[in-house]
Amino acid sequence: MSQLDNQFITVLGATGSVGVSTLEVIGQHSEYSIFALSANTNVDKAFQQCLQYQPRYFVMVHPDAAQRLLSKLESSECNTRVLSGADELVSVANHPDVTCVMAAIVGAAGLLPTLAAVESGKKVLLANKESLVMAGELFMDAVRLSGATLLPIDSEHNAIFQCLPPSSVLPTTDLRARGVRKVILTASGGPFREISRDELGQVTPEQACNHPNWEMGRKISVDSATMMNKGLELIEACFLFGVDADQVEIVIHPQSLMHSMVEYVDGSIIAQLGSADMRVPIAYALAWPRRMASGASFLDLVKSPDLQFHEADLDQFPCLRLGREAANMGSTAPAILNAANEVAVQAFLEKKVSFLSIPDIISKVMSELVYEKAQSIDIVLEADRAARQLGLELIERQTPENGINQRIS
Repeated sequence: MSQLDNQFITVLGATGSVGVSTLEVIGQHSEYSIFALSANTNVDKAFQQCLQYQPRYFVMVHPDAAQRLLSKLESSECNTRVLSGADELVSVANHPDVTCVMAAIVGAAGLLPTLAAVESGKKVLLANKESLVMAGELFMDAVRLSGATLLPIDSEHNAIFQCLPPSSVLPTTDLRARGVRKVILTASGGPFREISRDELGQVTPEQACNHPNWEMGRKISVDSATMMNKGLELIEACFLFGVDADQVEIVIHPQSLMHSMVEYVDGSIIAQLGSADMRVPIAYALAWPRRMASGASFLDLVKSPDLQFHEADLDQFPCLRLGREAANMGSTAPAILNAANEVAVQAFLEKKVSFLSIPDIISKVMSELVYEKAQSIDIVLEADRAARQLGLELIERQTPENGINQRIS
């Protein structure tokens, strides 16, 4: 029997871009069965996925959305059972029939079900970087204790994993002892890499969500535009690969073809290249330690654009600096950073604050709250709650005539 036989999969965040790509990859391989899917409020997409993939369960986090999905399914021949609420995400993540969980919920909402999957010893495909950003030490301790198989899905961390010494598993052993000098995260620079800071003040949500290389959800697209995604990925890399923040370098690579690199003490740099298509890392993780077809196009090196690399400008993108600061501070600083970013990005998407307000709100929240050692999930969640509350208070103090710099600096 193949190692890929009888794989029962739960996809958390099935209607998002990573979830959709995951289902596209799974649909090419008969070895997989969908146990459960989840979404927040996207009923129409959830209904289509129920009809196409026939999951045993579909969890709609929002109760009203669950009722609407149930009503639509009643008139169909689909036997999917609809569940509701955040607690049910945990149930389908740690269910004994499930062998693999794709953790693709965006934001802090993905922490508890992803942790539940790890604690139950599943094969966990980690696209929810916030789980590690918020509770990295606790999360990785749970991986060690449970024997879960953890595989990164972010294209950068997946690339680093592929470039590590042979037979590496997560959590990794001391990479310095294995000849690794540093890991190098690449960043496209987003849609605003070459515009002035003055112009950034006039950026609209529509412009921020128009990424030049990747198709992503709105929140992740804004994170890419501010480069907070790289700040979060730096923190994630520290926990995933057991490295310090000073062992993580970030370089701008506009073509998004070289997804990340590992530099060794002998001067070698090993890089992973591929199309800018999330199906590549998803297929790699699903089939690991083997490989299988992803459905993505193959990279034509002759026709590809020249590869360019630039230093990241911390003045242009202060969110990147904030991410590194949080990584160095440790404790609950990363959880506070993440929560403040989530509320600031949401306010920007709702046109309540400017693009340049995002790092200002995050910086103010980080400067006002007290950090604690992240010894329990309760401590992490309390830090998250406090940061969100303060962030919302800062946003509410604003008026259309007064920017965040004028009101809270």
